[in-house]
Amino acid sequence: MLIDPSEGPVFAVHRENGASDVVLVCEHAAHTIPRKLGTLGLEEATLKSHIGWDPGAANVAERLSEILDAPLVMQRFSRLVYDCNRPPEAADAYPERSEIYSVPGNQNLSEEDRACRAEALYHPFHNAIDALIDSRLSVGRRVVLVTVHSFTPVYFGKPRDGLLGILHDADSRLADAMLAAVAKEKLEGVRRNYPYGADDGVTHTLKRHGLARQIANVMLEIRNDLIADAPGQELWADRIARLLRTALSDLEEQGGRLHA
Repeated sequence: MLIDPSEGPVFAVHRENGASDVVLVCEHAAHTIPRKLGTLGLEEATLKSHIGWDPGAANVAERLSEILDAPLVMQRFSRLVYDCNRPPEAADAYPERSEIYSVPGNQNLSEEDRACRAEALYHPFHNAIDALIDSRLSVGRRVVLVTVHSFTPVYFGKPRDGLLGILHDADSRLADAMLAAVAKEKLEGVRRNYPYGADDGVTHTLKRHGLARQIANVMLEIRNDLIADAPGQELWADRIARLLRTALSDLEEQGGRLHA
């Protein structure tokens, strides 16, 4: 058993019965390593850096959940053990290297090791999202999927000056509407598919839960220095909530469908 019951559940669900159509997901909410794996051979400061989780993302997601009265599913263990925004067959679901850091505890994992991690972390997390979305759809509720991430302001030594990325895969309905809302508000530093895009393999959750059900979906990336403290987290949660509300309202007024 990879995770002892004393370490708590793999994921957390907040506001499961929230009134909003939005379902929030935070795949990289925590930097906790299961006790069985020690530190994966890394120093504590490295585990708590952006390679171990998305700093600030969980707090923004929780604030969004509160503002919108939206359900939120959050992973409680580090992306270094298993990156829940990757499918089990992806090599970077168990990263041997993250940016400039080698991860000793992930070197030369056996198929059994990989299967154990996927069984412990990936499947329960995504099954919970499946259950939440399907329970809503089964009673005729609309569902909109929004995933919340953060990105480091310096990557491989190169600065990133964007503030917020609005990402999509093949379905750009919600991203288009949010970017239109950004233009209305004249917000600067907001970009489409930044700092990554679908070609970089970062849209697994959108594809599995959004595209597969043909429900509107979007992935948000906030620069993590902007959400390093409570005021910044509240500011960006409020800003994103406003953009989401405007986008969803505009889609309905224009006759746009939230379900394909």
